[in-house]
Amino acid sequence: MFQGFTEPIPISSSGHLVFAQHFLGVTIDGLSFELFVNAASLLAVLLIYREDLARLTVNGVKYITTKDPNAKNDFQFIVYLIIATIPAGVIGVLFDDVISQYKYIQVTAVTLIITGIALWTIRNLRGRKNDGDLSFKDALIIGFAQAVALIPGISRSGATIVAAMGLGMKQETALKFSFLMFIPVSFGGLILSVSELMEDPNLDTLLLPYIVAFIAALITSYFSLKWFMNIMARGNLKYFAYYCFIVGIAVLIFA
Repeated sequence: MFQGFTEPIPISSSGHLVFAQHFLGVTIDGLSFELFVNAASLLAVLLIYREDLARLTVNGVKYITTKDPNAKNDFQFIVYLIIATIPAGVIGVLFDDVISQYKYIQVTAVTLIITGIALWTIRNLRGRKNDGDLSFKDALIIGFAQAVALIPGISRSGATIVAAMGLGMKQETALKFSFLMFIPVSFGGLILSVSELMEDPNLDTLLLPYIVAFIAALITSYFSLKWFMNIMARGNLKYFAYYCFIVGIAVLIFA
């Protein structure tokens, strides 16, 4: 449930998992549990953005087949989403062993504070770019921001939203682009990890708890993202910055 709640909001769910493992003695063997809760968060995003996804799909196909100028912006938006997905995918595959070395609690506390600084920096920005105003450069920069978020403590949603708003996007556009980017990255991770899931020796005995965790993560992710969307609409990102500062400093003191 905690994983589901922290996944959509910009406080780094992976960082909090590192903290939980240290302070609560929580140990997660294998990727099965993580895959279940990530799949639940993915489903929550699909449900919330289902209308946007349906429109993008229809207009993307329409532009490819008929070159309808009214569908061009949505087609370009899809292309930019694909471009933005590439950096994290490539870096994640090539440097997974290096990234795993950063899962130390002190390093994670510092990176969480860095997330807070980034959120604080853009807290008052009000961009002008809509969906149809994005560029190849924008997509690439946001994509590299997502790649940086592979480091625990750097929030994925935080990094991508900070980059998007720093490039002049409206809050609604930045939020939408960030979470639509989450879909291919998360789905790709699930596909690549299916074989490990099937080989998990604990899958049979833990299947029921995993299903319960999936349902809990789905519900909490859904309402957490809805809540975050309202926070974004009111321009209250500073509260997440405060949270990152407090937790990061507290962990450095007490770890």
